[in-house]
Amino acid sequence: MGKKLSGKDLIKLGFPKNNSINVTLGQINRYHKRVKKEQILTEAKKVLLNPEDYLGDGIWGKIAESLLKPVEVKRHVLKITRSPFQIYGENEIDEQAKYQLFDALKLPVATAGALMPDAHTGYGLPIGGVLATKNVVIPYGVGVDIGCKMCLTIYPIAVSYLKGKKHQLENILSEHTKFGMYETHKTKHDHQIFEREEFKTIPLVKRLKDKAYKQLGTSGGGNHFVEFGIVSISETNNVWNLPAGEYLGLLSHSGSRGLGANIAKHYTYLATKQCPLPKHVQQLAWLDLNTHDGQEYWLAMNLAGDYAKACHDNIHARIAKLLGSKPVAKIENHHNFAWKQQVNGEECIVHRKGATPAAKGELGIIPGSMTAPGFIVRGLGNEESLQSASHGAGRLHSRRKCKEKFTKSEIKKELKAHDVTLIGGGIDEAPMAYKDINKVMANQKELIEVLGTFTPKIVRMDK
Repeated sequence: MGKKLSGKDLIKLGFPKNNSINVTLGQINRYHKRVKKEQILTEAKKVLLNPEDYLGDGIWGKIAESLLKPVEVKRHVLKITRSPFQIYGENEIDEQAKYQLFDALKLPVATAGALMPDAHTGYGLPIGGVLATKNVVIPYGVGVDIGCKMCLTIYPIAVSYLKGKKHQLENILSEHTKFGMYETHKTKHDHQIFEREEFKTIPLVKRLKDKAYKQLGTSGGGNHFVEFGIVSISETNNVWNLPAGEYLGLLSHSGSRGLGANIAKHYTYLATKQCPLPKHVQQLAWLDLNTHDGQEYWLAMNLAGDYAKACHDNIHARIAKLLGSKPVAKIENHHNFAWKQQVNGEECIVHRKGATPAAKGELGIIPGSMTAPGFIVRGLGNEESLQSASHGAGRLHSRRKCKEKFTKSEIKKELKAHDVTLIGGGIDEAPMAYKDINKVMANQKELIEVLGTFTPKIVRMDK
């Protein structure tokens, strides 16, 4: 008997000559590399005899499933006609983003879709794309930064503080926010999220726990930010019972860090192996929610979303303490996620990749750019948009185009004109890289109502 487990060993053990052999070898290679062959065979025999007992197990559950319900991996073909869809602000959206949505609407599992007015080309689904599917989840329909979200806290502090204490506020952002792959806080905070069962039962997630602990309360690179600004609330639609007027606000934009990125990568790989599609749509491969991998991704995705929230809570708690003030209101929403939602009377999985949930009465925040206002909004529950709205202004120019098109001095000029201080940030995040937020808002009046605005004044991004 050789040292390495082979298909012949499993057949000798009594495994049927089907896909269960490939599944078993894959799982062992991924999670049991250091375990002795004899020990693996002993455990595999138990699973073979009583697969029902192992369903749901992190390592053996997928093997048990392959023994009970052998699956033929078959190539899927696209539908000839698209599922129903709606596009908002069509004239402002690039053709490639539209075609990406059209391809997604031809998936055999797609039931409906929508494109938000800030949409632009992405991987798999376009950014600003919304897609409803039947009982399947598309990892790339959610995106790499699972649970990426906005979070705004409003403080009972006069906006004159932004000028009078500008230096202290800049210092708070410089010293107490961390960005990119390597920066972490010296003083680590614990959080109840680390007690979650998924960190014990899902092998991949278990391996990522230490990284997640280190990165808690940090923000990613790219377009992620933490910024102080002016919150304006009018008398109308004031849902917080706050006196109308202007307040100091803190807005953050970030996601689930390395935890979410690794979950996305792992399950996208599994989806592409199990769900062969025509090459141009292969990134839209899905996982069936009735399978071990589908269920596991759903749990891991929800954990990553809750972890993203924990990161924002940590950022805002640290800064509130430094401000010596408690927030009087908090508004937050995910925009890279999948939800179970009723669509035309049946439960579907609604993927929002760079889109804000806008169910009736649901609050959210849609940022502009570092020199343009963001909007505090309340959803109108529009069924044609699958109860969604834009997640920001959306990019007008790609990162590469920005580096060719703009200079540092042009950015400085733009910031000065709007009285904005920037700490960090690269040319690829130039304010001019983004669409006109006012046009975007005008194109989604039937999706959301505006309750207030947030105007950035001190912005911190990755260097």
